[in-house]
Amino acid sequence: MGVVAGTARQDAGRYAGVTALGLVSAALALALPYALGHTLDQLLRGAPAGWWIAGCGALVAAQTAAAAGEDLLAGLATARAAATVRRRTVRHMLAAGPPAAGQGTGDLVTRVVGNAADAAVTPAAAAALPAALAAPVGGIVALGLTDIWLAAAFLAGAPLLTLLVQRFARASSDCVTAYQNAQGRIATLLVEALGGARTIAAAGSEQRETARILGPLPELAAQGRRMWRVQGRATAQAAVLVPLLQLTVLAVGGIRLSAGALSVGDLLAASRYVLLATGIGVVVGQLGAVVKGRAAAARVDEVLAVPVPGYGERQLPQDGAGTLELRAVTAVRGGETVLDGLDLTVPGGSCVAVVGRSGAGKSVLAALAGRLADPDAGTVLLDGCPLPELTATSLRDAVGYAFERPALLGDTVADTIAFGPRPLPPDHVTRGALAAEADAFVRLLPDGYATARNQAPFSGGEIQRLGLARAFAHPTRLLVLDDATSSLDTVTESRVAQALFHPPTPRTRLLTTHRPATAARADLVAWLEAGRIRALAPHETLWAHPEYRDLFGGGDGA
Repeated sequence: MGVVAGTARQDAGRYAGVTALGLVSAALALALPYALGHTLDQLLRGAPAGWWIAGCGALVAAQTAAAAGEDLLAGLATARAAATVRRRTVRHMLAAGPPAAGQGTGDLVTRVVGNAADAAVTPAAAAALPAALAAPVGGIVALGLTDIWLAAAFLAGAPLLTLLVQRFARASSDCVTAYQNAQGRIATLLVEALGGARTIAAAGSEQRETARILGPLPELAAQGRRMWRVQGRATAQAAVLVPLLQLTVLAVGGIRLSAGALSVGDLLAASRYVLLATGIGVVVGQLGAVVKGRAAAARVDEVLAVPVPGYGERQLPQDGAGTLELRAVTAVRGGETVLDGLDLTVPGGSCVAVVGRSGAGKSVLAALAGRLADPDAGTVLLDGCPLPELTATSLRDAVGYAFERPALLGDTVADTIAFGPRPLPPDHVTRGALAAEADAFVRLLPDGYATARNQAPFSGGEIQRLGLARAFAHPTRLLVLDDATSSLDTVTESRVAQALFHPPTPRTRLLTTHRPATAARADLVAWLEAGRIRALAPHETLWAHPEYRDLFGGGDGA
């Protein structure tokens, strides 16, 4: 409920206005039956009733205005709350990094879009609850003031009404939470399938993927039917109970009228008061919104609970060579120890290739090197400074990344290459593209570097080269490449190797690879096995080991 409490505090004035206007509307609704009843009595007696008729009209107009103001304030506050929740969630999600997407991209989108909107309704619904409760409670009090026997007749059935509301709130909470969780799982599977749409079409597995995506649908349908059953049961029970209560009160009122204890106007007022006293529909509606909003807020709060890495105040030394050290680093993923007390030093200005079998932890090591993740134990240092002690700006200026499947961000192709912690001059963008062998195909685009990114179709290799161009364009002292040349053909990789292994300005390079030719060009190869560095030596030295050759399928090592 943290996100809901935060938005409620932010717009406390509007929510207070919702409550105040709701209570005013409820008070006017309670005053109207008395005015109508007194007017009727005046008319039946033949007494002047002009002012009373005018007063009834004024009460109706004032109640309408108060209700309209309440709806307006609630709508404005809810819209502002939804924007705040989404902004806060997206900002936190991006700050937390990859761990925030642990439940899947689709589920995350569901939480940011749908659940955030439902959560934003909660403060306004809660603010309207006092007024929703004031009308029934006030109706009961007004019945008692009109005639104590009317209130006694109503209160005889009131416990059943209270029990009905409690059972509805409890049952709704469980099925709403389960329904939203099932929605999130379907969204995650759908996003995954859309990302691999071409592969699915080529494999002819549309039906199998459809079945997989819709796998949680029976649960979703079951929870949806359960929600309707809960609501239908509550509605049916209310449809029986409420009229019985109303008839009971009116029957007692008729008896009291015949005994001369009530006037005709009093009976008219009582008929209106009993409608207010049995206004369970309004209360149930507000409770339903609160229950749904609380369940949605809990899902949003799960995203906000993902820890955001903290940063320190240190700056890297200006004359640092980019020496990277991992000391006794342990990383646990999915309950399994991927890196186990690993020690590795990458000398400043050198290039170290990390190799190992699939699942050996190469990508985890690459993520730790630039603090895209933190180790569960141990320390990662750059030029002698522990990464958590550095400022965010200092760290991101110093470490660049290129990935196997880079995300192309920015409005234009130039923006994609320049994407980073600070603006880049155009010549840096061009220089990076030239180094990554991307300049030629970029210039063939309709507007060259100014071409809109989403209007430029790129192959897998071209996307990877744009990712490399971004890494080359930024003047970092440490460059981490996580299998970033895997989609390049042999000729292109050979050309890119010039910029990667012989950079114009010294920088430290750590790269993971499955290719023996890439490992052979590095100064040193870190052979990763069982969570530790089995050996750190040149490729030519390690090639003598049959197990090392097996990592590359027993190739020629060229």
